[in-house]
Amino acid sequence: MSNVGLIIEERSRYIGDFLVGRLIPFRKKRMIGPFIFIDHMGPTTLGPDRYMDVDQHPHIGLATLTYMLDGEIMHEDSIGTKQRITPGSVNWMVAGKGVSHSERTPTDLRNGKSFVAHGYQIWVALPKSKEEMPPEFHHISAGDLPEWRDGTTHFKLVAGKAYGYISPVPVFSPLFMIEIKTVSEYELNTGPELSGEIGICIVEGSIKACGEIINKGNILVSKISDVCNIIVSSKTHLLLFGGEPLAEERHIYWNFVSHSKERIESAKAEWKNKTFPMMPYDSSYVPLPS
Repeated sequence: MSNVGLIIEERSRYIGDFLVGRLIPFRKKRMIGPFIFIDHMGPTTLGPDRYMDVDQHPHIGLATLTYMLDGEIMHEDSIGTKQRITPGSVNWMVAGKGVSHSERTPTDLRNGKSFVAHGYQIWVALPKSKEEMPPEFHHISAGDLPEWRDGTTHFKLVAGKAYGYISPVPVFSPLFMIEIKTVSEYELNTGPELSGEIGICIVEGSIKACGEIINKGNILVSKISDVCNIIVSSKTHLLLFGGEPLAEERHIYWNFVSHSKERIESAKAEWKNKTFPMMPYDSSYVPLPS
């Protein structure tokens, strides 16, 4: 596979009772464009006595992008946001200089019935000039995201710019995230429509690249200029993401991202000492990892 940089296989871990698959960071590939972290949540069945409860925890230097395929999450944060996310919509939280938040199964879904939860939790590193900006939150409804078809293949632009479309998600550097669903086999053309690095996350189905079949649960990583011919199998679901790499190296510790190791150390101290911005009506607290 001379012009495919890397295939990253999903590695599973637990958040409480919730199984997630870590895709990046990976020891051989820390970032794809400005994307520095991708967790695949589920698919898993929740209820009647098992729900998603991620307690209050902090972030700096990044924006979180939550994208659900099935199920719903209630987001609350230290700037006063309370926003339910439904499948196909986007929650975009800009942590900047510091924000804390929680993510839980909504109260009305804790009704004794079971449901499927499936989605992606994504972190996008902010440019150096934006790392200390005031935190923001934006919710973009599913119907506001650009969608189009090429034959029977369906495209949805989740964030950034691609194929002549612009997502309303307010990003801070050149990037793209596109959801693709095929009915029949499809030849995917990534250039010259896209620029920067590219990750192809296989949610369902498979692709054929450079003579090799790559199945669901993997990310194919390459530079745009190096991508070989990609054939997407029928009934396949992809997330295509990437963009221009940031100029400086990014350091990551737990939920903190920065170009500065010293800034991460100060954030660790603030969270440990509880001087970090906190949610006023939530006493939950995820301790700093030892």
